[in-house]
Amino acid sequence: MLETTANGPFVTGKVRLVHAAGMHARPAVKLTKLAKRFQAQISVRASETADWINAKSVAKVMALRAPRDATIEIKALGEDAEAAVAAIIDLVTADFPEAGG
Repeated sequence: MLETTANGPFVTGKVRLVHAAGMHARPAVKLTKLAKRFQAQISVRASETADWINAKSVAKVMALRAPRDATIEIKALGEDAEAAVAAIIDLVTADFPEAGG
């Protein structure tokens, strides 16, 4: 889905957090490591009323404290934004697998 804002075209996505313990340290580290592989500016939030936070900051991602079954929203801006959003959705959907993290 493409959402155009004053800051340019953002690629956005949503995914349900299925991890039993929610967004704790291990999933947060995996998400931020994945986000850092992309050039795009990537932001996430755990509810429509929450502020967007930098997906490349492990401390901020852990601070989301998103519970199991929360909807994680992702938005990215940049050349590889679409790939970044897709990769994060895949990671969360696969429940943060150990291999390939």
